[in-house]
Amino acid sequence: MAAFTATMLALAVGGAALNAVGSIKAGNAAKRAGQAQQDAANDAGDLADYNAQVADLQAQDAIARGADEEHRFRTRVRGAIGAQRAGFAASNIDVGYGSAVDVQADAAYLGELDALTIKTNAAREAWGYEVQGEDLRRRGQIARKEGKYALESGKAYQTASRYQAAGSILGTGASLLEARYGGRK
Repeated sequence: MAAFTATMLALAVGGAALNAVGSIKAGNAAKRAGQAQQDAANDAGDLADYNAQVADLQAQDAIARGADEEHRFRTRVRGAIGAQRAGFAASNIDVGYGSAVDVQADAAYLGELDALTIKTNAAREAWGYEVQGEDLRRRGQIARKEGKYALESGKAYQTASRYQAAGSILGTGASLLEARYGGRK
């Protein structure tokens, strides 16, 4: 009978120890998984920040290209108006009076409208890149927060598993003590 009791005691202690070790290993694995998730989220955040910087550069480039195109277009309009004046003068028409002035004014007006359209289109393109950049920055922030929460979750699971291991050992010890001494009155 004593051998049987000793065997049962050894099995109970061994089972509790294995249970505790398994819980602790699971907790440690959860913490490592949370850390890996945080690292991946930080990498995703860094990539989003980089892409946001690229979008910012694209916005600046769109504005610069628009300004260049606007300037070139205005130069072409001035050249066209100059050609009109030369044509009128060659036909002995007073370029500063009547229909000749109206034609030049219309050309200048329409040219200015087109130049402003070029500028507006460049501003819209830049705005699109700015919105994209802000979206990417916010996605990076969200990714980092998700990583932080994953790490905290892993740490919490690790702590809980250690308490579970301790509780398992204490519970087994209490059961053994009750089996050994609790039945006697």
